Amino acid sequence: MSKENFIKSAAILGVAGFIVKILGAVYRLPLTNLIGTEGIGYYQPAYNIYNLLLVVSLSGFPTAIAKLVSEKRALNNYEGAYQVYKVSRWGLFIIGFVSSIFVFIFAKQIVNFIGYPGSYYSMIALVPALFAVPLLSSYRGFFQGIQNMTPIALSQIIEQLFRVASGLFLANYFINIGLEESAAGATFGASVGGIAALIIIVIMFYANRKKFKDEIKVATNNKTESTWNIVKGLLYIAIPITIGASIAPLMGIFDQYFVSLRLSAIGYNDVQIADLFGELSGTAQTLINFPQVFSTAVAMSLVPVITESFIKRQNNKLNITANAGVRLSMIIGLPCSIGFFVLAEPIIALLYPTIGAAKHVTSGELLQILSIGLIFLTLVQAFTAILQSVNKQFHPVKNLFFGLIVKVILSFILIGIPSLNIKGAAISSVGAYIFVALLNWYDINKHTSVNIKLIKITVRPLASTAVMAVAASLSFRIFNSIIGSQRIVTLLSIAVAGIIYVICLFLTGSITQDDLSLIPKGEKLRKFVRK
Repeated sequence: MSKENFIKSAAILGVAGFIVKILGAVYRLPLTNLIGTEGIGYYQPAYNIYNLLLVVSLSGFPTAIAKLVSEKRALNNYEGAYQVYKVSRWGLFIIGFVSSIFVFIFAKQIVNFIGYPGSYYSMIALVPALFAVPLLSSYRGFFQGIQNMTPIALSQIIEQLFRVASGLFLANYFINIGLEESAAGATFGASVGGIAALIIIVIMFYANRKKFKDEIKVATNNKTESTWNIVKGLLYIAIPITIGASIAPLMGIFDQYFVSLRLSAIGYNDVQIADLFGELSGTAQTLINFPQVFSTAVAMSLVPVITESFIKRQNNKLNITANAGVRLSMIIGLPCSIGFFVLAEPIIALLYPTIGAAKHVTSGELLQILSIGLIFLTLVQAFTAILQSVNKQFHPVKNLFFGLIVKVILSFILIGIPSLNIKGAAISSVGAYIFVALLNWYDINKHTSVNIKLIKITVRPLASTAVMAVAASLSFRIFNSIIGSQRIVTLLSIAVAGIIYVICLFLTGSITQDDLSLIPKGEKLRKFVRK
């Protein structure tokens, strides 16, 4: 069943993503405490450029590969599906080679242009990753297309393990030399992780190669196309997705550009600007990125399943899967958003103890603002996956472009207001995500056969989240009055809120026992819940 495949795939990627983010926290939290918000101000701009350059290989092509592979397998053309992988692998090899050489040659000009010259060493440290990760993405796209998420999940975990271990070691090794060098050591972890992940997924691919060949032998509709036709098919899907996906890192780049430009206009110097940008990107935004692991897993799992239903004209399955995906996104996004809003400052103090009480307050305020947009960001991801799966990939591109315009206008105006300063960047992001989510929802219901019943989907998770928010607030106050350590109080409050939320999900029917039976080992959970 499509819904079963979707939920199992999302569960596998969600668990892997959770492990990856835990490892990322192990990496990012001590890193921020080691090099401070100023050091993160050198680290993050290079990463934003890196993410933009990798948009093609991390979003456009893997999704295009997954979609074409899924389509051809749905038509029992397994040889054609394998051909898509071979062509895309060479294409991504060329993309990786060109982008890595480009950055190696023009790194100095890039960081000077964006206004963060201290990020030069960090930019150079990412060159090997720019070559390895595109190749890695060709394999991930193929496995996504055949709905085998285990190699993807394992490669993600390996990538993060090596990134964390090498990044922290090098950051600590270079800390006595300088913050710029230490930040570069941290970014080099991405290169080490990318190479390690590429090696493991290649091994897993060749371990499964006989199975792929056997599938081709028994398929009844095998046929191949010219390489140019495959390239055209990939580009037709990948280009709009790439353009759309590039808007998110562009928002980050515009953030750092307008933060530098507008804060300079109201009297801040370079060190203060790097420090404030480090607060936004290194503390608040890092936490907002955590729930996206699960919403991204949902979106990735939606593409091949909905594509299969769409190709086979199974409209009922298509609607059931699409609505299940949006419902799962809301179950993830709502509690994270409200939880961050209610306990923003205590969470910042818990995770970043060394940045000081004053920054706990200001970073907490940034987290509260960004948490509002988290709900809409998870919806944007789910809606985009649905549109891409039913051959409406140009609609999210258009909507994200309008969102970027909203972001730019709001950033320019709000960051230049002295009383808002860096908060203006956070507010503009929230405004952009709200705008894009609403446009995507409209396009799905207007231009496709999918009917997303957003209000019906949202009511029960929202009720569960409201109860959770009250529990989080009350438990924090109660524990704070009887326990001296605020860190323990924060942890206990989060635990209470999480338990209450899960209970409410079942009481309100947001998650059913049938849903549990669809995930790996879900029957055991189902028996436990029944008891």
